[in-house]
Amino acid sequence: MATLSMEAGSIGYPWYALRVRSRCEHTVATHLQGKGYGSLLPLYKCRRRWSDRFKEIELPLFPGYVFCQFNPLNRLPILSIPGVVHVVGVSKTPLPIDESEIAAIQAAVKSRLPSQPWPFLKVGQRVRIEYGPLCGLEGILLDFRGRQRLVISVTLLQRSVAVQIDGSWVGPMPQQQQACGGPVTSQARSWQPTA
Repeated sequence: MATLSMEAGSIGYPWYALRVRSRCEHTVATHLQGKGYGSLLPLYKCRRRWSDRFKEIELPLFPGYVFCQFNPLNRLPILSIPGVVHVVGVSKTPLPIDESEIAAIQAAVKSRLPSQPWPFLKVGQRVRIEYGPLCGLEGILLDFRGRQRLVISVTLLQRSVAVQIDGSWVGPMPQQQQACGGPVTSQARSWQPTA
């Protein structure tokens, strides 16, 4: 469910998001692995209708992005890979992805729980998963079509992923760790994705 490569030369450097051309995510991830960089291309399974049948395919959870671990002072080899547009950042300065957000994405992919791209959310009930394969992760709890999901966000990209979870795994975050300043009710927020 994900392309993940970890090479000794890239361990210890921060993770960055690479903006890539449409439908070039797999190609870029393959080139990064070939050059010895740590890379992450999280995928999800999706059913698509063809003219005569349905087919299950794997698509990127973050379309147009591949995550890469590298020294930001030596990014020319990364930028020369076919399909790479730029390193996400401010002006010409790359900004690293928060390590806890990368760890959450890796844990969600490794769990093999159903996941899908989701609209980025800034507010909502923050929860901590206390049981199951995602134990220890934090995110926003949603109820969508009768199923509970944990939304994991990459703040820099303003993108999110929803992972289907069992409601019994969830515990509320302590009040001082809430992301949205004021008190939050114990009910999960509902969210309808936009088309």
